[in-house]
Amino acid sequence: MASIYTFVLFVSFFFSHGLANIHSNKGYDYGHRMNLRVNKRDFGQSSIVGSLPLVDGQPQPRLEIRTLQKNHDQWNLYILALSWMQYTSQDSPFSWYQIAGIHGAPGQTWGNVAPLPGNDNIGYCHHVSILFPTWHRPYLVLYEQTMYNIVQFIASLWPPEDLDRVQEAAKRFRIPYWDWAVAPPAGESVFPLSIGGSSVVNVSGPNGIQSVSNPLFSFAFKPFNGSIFPDSPYNKWNETKRAPYPISDPNAISNNSFVAASFDKHLPSYQQRLYNLFANYPNYTHFSNEGWIGQNNSGTFDSIESLHDSVHTIGGGGWGHLAIIAYSAFDPVFFLHHANVDRIFAMWQVVHNDSYVVPTAAVYASHTQNQGDIEDIWTPLKPFFVNDTSFWTSGMVRDLETFGYTYADVANKTRGEVVAAINRLYTDYSPATITLRSNQHSLSHADQEVDDQTPKTRSQQHSHKSRVMAWRHEPISHLPMNVVFQVDSKGKSYREWIANIEVKKHALKSSFLIYLFLGDVPDDSSSWQSLDNLVGSLGIFAGPDRSMRAEHGKVTGTIPLTSALMRMAVDGDVQSLAPEDVEQFLKPALQLRIALVDGTVVSANEVDGLRISIVTSMVTIPTTEDQLPRWGEVKPIFDLVI
Repeated sequence: MASIYTFVLFVSFFFSHGLANIHSNKGYDYGHRMNLRVNKRDFGQSSIVGSLPLVDGQPQPRLEIRTLQKNHDQWNLYILALSWMQYTSQDSPFSWYQIAGIHGAPGQTWGNVAPLPGNDNIGYCHHVSILFPTWHRPYLVLYEQTMYNIVQFIASLWPPEDLDRVQEAAKRFRIPYWDWAVAPPAGESVFPLSIGGSSVVNVSGPNGIQSVSNPLFSFAFKPFNGSIFPDSPYNKWNETKRAPYPISDPNAISNNSFVAASFDKHLPSYQQRLYNLFANYPNYTHFSNEGWIGQNNSGTFDSIESLHDSVHTIGGGGWGHLAIIAYSAFDPVFFLHHANVDRIFAMWQVVHNDSYVVPTAAVYASHTQNQGDIEDIWTPLKPFFVNDTSFWTSGMVRDLETFGYTYADVANKTRGEVVAAINRLYTDYSPATITLRSNQHSLSHADQEVDDQTPKTRSQQHSHKSRVMAWRHEPISHLPMNVVFQVDSKGKSYREWIANIEVKKHALKSSFLIYLFLGDVPDDSSSWQSLDNLVGSLGIFAGPDRSMRAEHGKVTGTIPLTSALMRMAVDGDVQSLAPEDVEQFLKPALQLRIALVDGTVVSANEVDGLRISIVTSMVTIPTTEDQLPRWGEVKPIFDLVI
């Protein structure tokens, strides 16, 4: 079904490009009778980031984008408000242009929050920082309250017979998130068609159904000033791009089908990484950011920031705006992506609520922070005002319901209920919940069945299957349980395998990707993200970006190997997940490749500070759905030869 989806999106991509020439820069026409109200609109917007109104005393949930799309009124209000915000004059501090510009380029001052001396032309965002999750929380709320105010106004324009229904939907409006780590509905891509399927969309508004430019497809600068984006080819493009083709052409078009196929291939890797973060990262410092802490601990190389970076680089494709720190917030996917990161942070907070921000030196400068400054729970999260004179701090944003929103995964949930949701959502590619998912066979029965099968027999049984380097839960009788699991006094356990990666963030002066494959790799890097033998990639989210002035800073991340090795065990290509068997298999089979986001292939020995270590840990599986697996010590086995 994935290939069918890709074909449909591929056709849609070219068809919608043709339509874009007809419907370019087309917003919703509210009709002559509403012009006076529209022209006199006053949202009462201020620079203060506050709480959105409760409904019946309760904060309202942010919904996953596919769920929101099923709510007819809220979905139409969302599309209309997005479009409205994108057509708001770029001179307005509450336009798409200026709120997106808070993050990075064009290095503007927002809300009269002046930069520190020498830090002008740098975005306010905190990356490689203990404040990474907390700074983005009020940033999202500023965007959300701007959208909310627009939604309320648009809802007031409906005719009397629909007014009460639409205004009720408007009261409950919150921005959606896009869950890039959950398996999509059958036949669909991880990357929703509502985002990349067409450059135009039909929307039902107060003046009927109209075809408008899809505000999720791209953002068009109005007007475009190439001087604020000094790097080519961004100084030639008057709208945001994803996987632009031809890459450096002023008339390049977005290839969303390529982006969708890439996300589908990376789902096993992203899901494994996220599950490991929930299960084995109880310390906020390790979980929160990708900064090189300098501790000799093989079990803390990943972070929510590093995983977030990988989504950025894949979502942007070759040279797309989303793949570049300074330009990423202009792509409409940015706020959907970051709402999901905030949701993951909220879920992690419930699971590990005794760890939070500790004083840590800033690795990089921002608009209002110098490199080396100590950041802590009371550091002002500028430029987000809590009142006329003060700013939100990490201590103040710890509880998301302070802002009047929540997520269904955490609202009124106990720790056990959140863990159960994590186990349901994010273990398609992990053996950790195999016993929880099996309702038909006991483990002892399954062990007896597979013990009679030799690896060769199993390999023959699976020889007709695609050689995709990811295992997904199958009927338990088809698994080599005796090869994968061990039983001792602690319970049933298996081995997790991970590639730990450290590298200098700005080693290549641009965003780049580190790929791992099993087997041969073609020279053409344009095919790498869709190859069947791709194990995963780590995206390094970097320049061109003048905000990152410390070139020495290391970052870390991971590429999980467990699902790929499970596939090899199921197919009989590796005898067990034990270190002696895995090392013997991986050393000749595991292939490293590196490419810039524009597809330029780079030799590994040209990447400053790069080190890849293959590590493993015994993991005891949960026996109930409200438990997470228990990790043992993570031990290095061998370093990949660079």
